[in-house]
Amino acid sequence: MAHGSQNTHGSHGHGHGHHGPEGAHTHGALKQYVIGFVLSIILTIIPLMVVMNDLLEGTAAIVVLLVAAVLQFAVQLLFFMHLREEEKPRYNLMTLVFGLVILITIVGGSIWIMAYNVVGS
Repeated sequence: MAHGSQNTHGSHGHGHGHHGPEGAHTHGALKQYVIGFVLSIILTIIPLMVVMNDLLEGTAAIVVLLVAAVLQFAVQLLFFMHLREEEKPRYNLMTLVFGLVILITIVGGSIWIMAYNVVGS
């Protein structure tokens, strides 16, 4: 009976050791989510204000929109998808890169086809 009690106490002690770091990880994760959320809001408001208040026009407005979109993408990946916390091998990163290659190929190919497929001249 004493032996069974010792095992229970040992596993109970292990459980307490496990809850401590888990609680710290949850607090750290909450902080990361809040930072990511605030950055996402800022990166949404900046282009909105630029366009709504006509602060920039033409190419400058497009550059601000594109930079904000790329930064928003990076914030989503780093703060919400936890891309930087991934252990090796980095399957999620490889999948993301492959997806981006496919996306760029499809969008670039579509633009190329639309630009150079002039009918009847």
